[in-house]
Amino acid sequence: MNAKKVIIDCDPGIDDALALMLALASPELDILGITIVCGNVPAAKGAENALKVLDWMGRTDIPVYLGEDKPLVRDYTDAMDTHGLDGLGESGFPSVTAARPKPGAVSFLTETLKTTEQVSIIALGPLTNIARVISRAPDCLHGLDEFVSMGGSYKSHGNCSPVAEYNYWCDPHAAKVVYDAFAGLPQLKGKRIHMVGLDVTRNIVLTPSLLWYMQSINPSMGSRIAAITRFYMEFHWKQEGIIGCVINDPLAVAYFIDRRLCSGFSCYTAIETEGICIGQSVADPMDFWKNPHNSLILTQTDPFGFMKFFFQRVINTKENQLEPVLRQIMAPGPACDSQERGGIL
Repeated sequence: MNAKKVIIDCDPGIDDALALMLALASPELDILGITIVCGNVPAAKGAENALKVLDWMGRTDIPVYLGEDKPLVRDYTDAMDTHGLDGLGESGFPSVTAARPKPGAVSFLTETLKTTEQVSIIALGPLTNIARVISRAPDCLHGLDEFVSMGGSYKSHGNCSPVAEYNYWCDPHAAKVVYDAFAGLPQLKGKRIHMVGLDVTRNIVLTPSLLWYMQSINPSMGSRIAAITRFYMEFHWKQEGIIGCVINDPLAVAYFIDRRLCSGFSCYTAIETEGICIGQSVADPMDFWKNPHNSLILTQTDPFGFMKFFFQRVINTKENQLEPVLRQIMAPGPACDSQERGGIL
């Protein structure tokens, strides 16, 4: 198998941790490095959490690089109310001493894109690191293959304002730099930002029943996931009335590997940087602005297909035992469709 070369840019974060688990368990990916940006937690704390996941998965050989510790323009607002003070649901896992983070995420991204052909980026947090790369060394983008961003929303409501998703709201100016680059830079001509936004991620809900199944068939991994998601589940119940927790970032990794899991449309997208709509991703599917398309906006997903994908890799479940149980757990109620199960009401 010819694994795709990728860099994962993230802000771990509970769902980032689950996404890293999935990426590390996927032979289709050759992970060149993990770059950390401030977002869910400060960058230094996110780096520690990335190392914990690498340690769990036996992959501390993959380097972790510290990136930007504040947004480009606005003040930094973390999401530790959602992810806990340690960023992993206040689970108390010890720090890793066998490996340590390195400085220079932006330099690592830049040099890798300059010297390595066909490198893709999966961005799971605010786009501050990526915006710095674009501003400092736009020529290196010739080496970029594909770019997937977990962020934004099209028709779904926001998760930190009526219209804005957290990653783009946290650093809207960085998101604007990235989206503008994909619309205007010649070295990115014809490429799209694959926007894995709330329209699809809200359908990916880890429920107590799914968590119980994980713990039953793989006690070691299941108990670890239970420890980091307990806080997350309590938050989602209090804030959105969801039984379980929305796990946004793993869908971006799964989609990068298997494009059948999501679908959408190509268009130009702009990012708002001021006012009450700060951080909003404004898609133009009707082509009012006649601008070059810079994005593929994902609007449909397959929650059952995703969970099957996640269980097979992270929980190491065999397909013949997995599918009947998943169908039982994820069966819709009499007046419930997949979007309602995912929290789009």
